Amino acid sequence: MRKLIAALVLSLPLFSAAADRPADLQALPEAPPPPGVAPDDSEPQITIKHRGEAKIEEYSVHGRVYMIKVTPSKGKPYYLVDSRGDGQFSRQDNLDSGTRPPMWVIHSW
Repeated sequence: MRKLIAALVLSLPLFSAAADRPADLQALPEAPPPPGVAPDDSEPQITIKHRGEAKIEEYSVHGRVYMIKVTPSKGKPYYLVDSRGDGQFSRQDNLDSGTRPPMWVIHSW
């Protein structure tokens, strides 16, 4: 009996919510993106090239290459990373080589 009473008490908000909903309810149109935001420009672009037996993956954001992954036919893959944003790449054997602060682009002219 207690379970029945508890179930009825817990189901009362559901009944009141269903009664408040109008019958001719329509979905809202999808909101447009905010002005000044380019949705396709924020994701990194990956370009894969094959040179002989090696595979080269170039990672770029806003048309600027920030990392290159080179996978030779024999041996371990290595990375060339532009850590300062000046176009000078430094070689790294893995991407977890110490603490690197986030370098997000907040605003640019």
